[in-house]
Amino acid sequence: MPTLSSYLILAALLFSIGVIGIFLNRKNVIILLMAIELMLLAVNINLVAFSYYLGNLAGQIFVFFILTVAAAEAAIGLAILVVYFRNRHSINVDDIDELRG
Repeated sequence: MPTLSSYLILAALLFSIGVIGIFLNRKNVIILLMAIELMLLAVNINLVAFSYYLGNLAGQIFVFFILTVAAAEAAIGLAILVVYFRNRHSINVDDIDELRG
């Protein structure tokens, strides 16, 4: 049976992969969104693991709210990227920087 430390190590690895994905790839917006989602999933694993081992359901209920907000954020973010790609034919972060104004 997995222990609390194994879940925490898994969550730390996922969070580290997300941080590395953000720092290594600053060009593609879709990969940036996927890295942020990995970081959110790592936090959710921590919440569920602590909730289970402490015998409190509050962490697990909070995960449902986080997943709902993350799904809405991903859907809206991807919709904005699709519209931007149709207009500019690029999803490069440097091209999006031109929208200041």
